[in-house]
Amino acid sequence: MYSEMMYQYGSQRSVIREIFAYGQEKIRELGPDAVFDFSLGNPSIPAPDSVKEAVFDILEQESPIAVHGYTAAQGDLQVRQNLADSVNRRFQITVGPDNFYLTCGAAASLCCAIRALTNPGDEWIVFAPYFPEYKCFVMAAAGVVKEVPPRLPDFQVDLAKFEETISEKTKAVIINSPNNPSGAVYSKETVQEMTDILKKKEKEYGHPIFLIADEPYREIVYGDVEVPYLPEYYEDTIVCYSYSKSLSLPGERIGYILVPDQVTESEKIYSAVCGAGRSMGYVCAPSLFQRVIGKCVDDIGDIEAYKKNRDLLYGSLTDLGYECVKPDGAFYLFVKTLEPDANEFCRKAREKYNLLLVPSDSFGCSGYMRVSYCVAYDMIERALPLFEQLKKDYE
Repeated sequence: MYSEMMYQYGSQRSVIREIFAYGQEKIRELGPDAVFDFSLGNPSIPAPDSVKEAVFDILEQESPIAVHGYTAAQGDLQVRQNLADSVNRRFQITVGPDNFYLTCGAAASLCCAIRALTNPGDEWIVFAPYFPEYKCFVMAAAGVVKEVPPRLPDFQVDLAKFEETISEKTKAVIINSPNNPSGAVYSKETVQEMTDILKKKEKEYGHPIFLIADEPYREIVYGDVEVPYLPEYYEDTIVCYSYSKSLSLPGERIGYILVPDQVTESEKIYSAVCGAGRSMGYVCAPSLFQRVIGKCVDDIGDIEAYKKNRDLLYGSLTDLGYECVKPDGAFYLFVKTLEPDANEFCRKAREKYNLLLVPSDSFGCSGYMRVSYCVAYDMIERALPLFEQLKKDYE
């Protein structure tokens, strides 16, 4: 009568979305100041002024059909050229407009890339902790997910376990750095060793193993931290990017897939990406915001606001006795819960204090909670006494 798999996905929403929905109900019941929602990665800082200026400029100067009509399936040519120019300026790589496929955000980018590469039974490696939807995307493409546990306590890649996980069936590896939910940024040394392992395994098995760089948080790093650009290290890298975080545009659903020429059979893979987009209805990303990112391609939001939030929350929670590794990027703290059952801990925090925290089990780790700090600074200040009371409940 219907797809059992799709029914399961639809009837059991992600834990993050369930907690967010719970929070929205509580806000309607108690008012916004009584609920402390740290659940969703929903940027609180406004988009840069250049975004607003670009929107008005496009609406005033371009024809309605250009603004609101269809573009080519893979996206507007000039926008893709602007993206190529930006990537060529910033990184040691040469790409053109036909290497880009514009998408409805990072989720669509990942879905298209995964669907383009996967044959039934192909294995996809993910590094815990990881964005829970990776499993959904891979399994819906008839692939198999293989998890690599993190190296504790710093949440870097456990390279020995990674090498053990690779098999002849491995099709691809997803790497998310800066990482959601840990905030870890994988170092140049880690990336070099990881890609050396992949090159060795490609030769051993006689087929390419692709690396999918999931990069919505690339620009959100603190201090002098550098995020290695993976195509510089490994030829079979496909980049999935979104402007949801860097430009604070999560609801506009705009991003891209980049398939560089150096990727094995790049033209066929790009065609497979186009085919995946066609099969899932991900053609012609939102036209207005294609043009907006074309004008704002090198802009970013106020990262200092996130750093200020991070410093307050990390410093205060660790002073209270919570255990957490200081994140170098993204806008999440991955905090050890005060009891082994993270779901139970987060339930108590939610029901007693209206602190909305995400338990870690769906991220592939147990005993932690994700605290999203892309929120108003004053909300963090008001929430800190509640975190203190929660800590005292376990003393």
